[in-house]
Amino acid sequence: MDQETAKMIAANQCCRNTEGAMKKEYNFSKGKRGSVISPVGKTRIAIYLDDAILKRFKAQSERTGKGYQTLINDALNSYLGLTEKPLTEEIVRKIVREELSDHS
Repeated sequence: MDQETAKMIAANQCCRNTEGAMKKEYNFSKGKRGSVISPVGKTRIAIYLDDAILKRFKAQSERTGKGYQTLINDALNSYLGLTEKPLTEEIVRKIVREELSDHS
């Protein structure tokens, strides 16, 4: 008997040993489709986008490793002004000047 046949026989015996653990029929009448836990503050929608836009976001997703839907969401947040601006050296200098002038 070769190794492949021995593996198949062992796997088959394993399945026979667990037959009592499986039910013959399951009731999915109260089952729900989709994710089990909905993310808070997010809503699933269907949206049509231009092919070129989707292609560009998917390419960016490949480069960054970030999901393309997340990138689209980030872009919309940025466009609407809902994201915080990054803290630059110029902004830090402005804050320091304002604080120093208040204490003079």
